[in-house]
Amino acid sequence: MEIARAAAGLFVRHGLKATRAEDIAQAAGIAPRTFYRYFAAKEEAVAPLYEAGARRWVEAVRAAPPGASVPQALEDAVRSTLRPGAGVPSDSWAGVCALIRLTHSTPSLRRVWAEVCQTSERALGEVLAARARTGTAVATATGTAIGTAIDNDAERIVRAARAAGMDGAGGAGSTGGAGGVDSAVVDARLRFAAAVAVAAVRAAVEGWAAGDGTGEGLPGPAELAVANLATLRDFPWDALTEP
Repeated sequence: MEIARAAAGLFVRHGLKATRAEDIAQAAGIAPRTFYRYFAAKEEAVAPLYEAGARRWVEAVRAAPPGASVPQALEDAVRSTLRPGAGVPSDSWAGVCALIRLTHSTPSLRRVWAEVCQTSERALGEVLAARARTGTAVATATGTAIGTAIDNDAERIVRAARAAGMDGAGGAGSTGGAGGVDSAVVDARLRFAAAVAVAAVRAAVEGWAAGDGTGEGLPGPAELAVANLATLRDFPWDALTEP
C-alpha cells in the first residue's frame, strides 16, 4: 500500500504524465525493479487504493444482519464506509477526492478505476448469492476469499463459492432438480443486481469528486450514494436475489 500512496501523491501533485515509475519507486523507497515486480505500468500502482474502498463496501454488505433487506444492507454499508474516518482518515479524504477526480481526465487511470468497479460487481454478486442462498454462515466462511479476490482475481470468488455449494447441489449449470431454476439464470440476475448497486455508488463517488467534494455543507459521497440507492428502492431486488 505504500507504493500506492506514493503513486497517488505524485499523480495528484504533478500529474500522471510528469510522473515516472522510477519517481514512484524512489518516493516509496524501493528499487524500480521491485516496482515492476508488482505493477506492469505506473497507472496500476494506485489500483490498491481504489480496491481498498470497494472492498470495504462489499465486506460491509456481507456483514449486514441476516434479516436486512438488500436495499437496507447496501445503504447501511455506504453509510459505514463512505464517510471521513470510516476506513479512511479524515485528513486523507481530500486526497481520495483528488485521486478519483483524476480518472475524469486521465483515460489510463479511468481504465484502472473501471476494472476495479467491474471486479467489485462480481464480488458483490457473490455476497448477494451467499446471503440469498445459504445465509450469513457461508457468507462469513467465504468472506476471506472474497476480500482477497477483489484485489486481483475475481474468478477465485466464483470457485470458492462453488466449492462452498453456493451454486446448488448440481454445481454450475445445474437446474437444481425438478422445478429448479437454472443456476446460470440466477447468476445472471445476481450479476445484474450487483451491477445496478455498484453503478449507483460509483456515480455518487464520481459526482462528489467532480464537484471538488471539499465545500462546507455540500453532500459527501455517502449522502449522494444513499440518495442514488434510495431511488432504487422499488427496484425488484427480491426477485433478482432470491434463489
